[in-house]
Amino acid sequence: MAILRFRIYFEEDESVYRDIALRHTHTFLDLHQAILKAFEFDSKHAATFFRSNDQWQQGREISLDVYDKAYKAPPLRMADTVIASEIKSPNQRFLYLYDFTKEWNFMVELINVSNEEDPEKTYPLMVRSAGLAPSQYGTKSILGEKFADIEEKYDMHQAGEGFGEKDEEGEDVGSEETFDEGTDE
Repeated sequence: MAILRFRIYFEEDESVYRDIALRHTHTFLDLHQAILKAFEFDSKHAATFFRSNDQWQQGREISLDVYDKAYKAPPLRMADTVIASEIKSPNQRFLYLYDFTKEWNFMVELINVSNEEDPEKTYPLMVRSAGLAPSQYGTKSILGEKFADIEEKYDMHQAGEGFGEKDEEGEDVGSEETFDEGTDE
């Protein structure tokens, strides 16, 4: 059984990539789920692949679902489309778009085809990782999740959790403007 190895680049930084190996019989849904797992994204949003050429131009669409938008041709469905059926060249490329609102763009490139399947491994499989993956919902710290929780807990910019909530006598200070009672404004 042929094993396909794809390199998935984060569009904004080609030094950030993940290599994913999967069987030629896997579907684009399998590849979609493997990409999300490799980049630590959730699976709550819309997604689509486009077959591409050497200039990274969009070709035939392979979509997670049929969305409410105009299509040049009806999209193929990820769950029904086997990856090998869309490989037209030994250096086949795909564009992968996740979350149409945030527009996470990834470039997917076939980098190796092998007939040597490792029976001890479960495919799809991330075989290489380079660079710090982008954070799906904000900043990602090299120090990890626990540091982000501490940082959030002591965030001085959030209303109601920093300094300046009480005046010198210990009374609450509101955010509303106050005027002297002697003014007629």
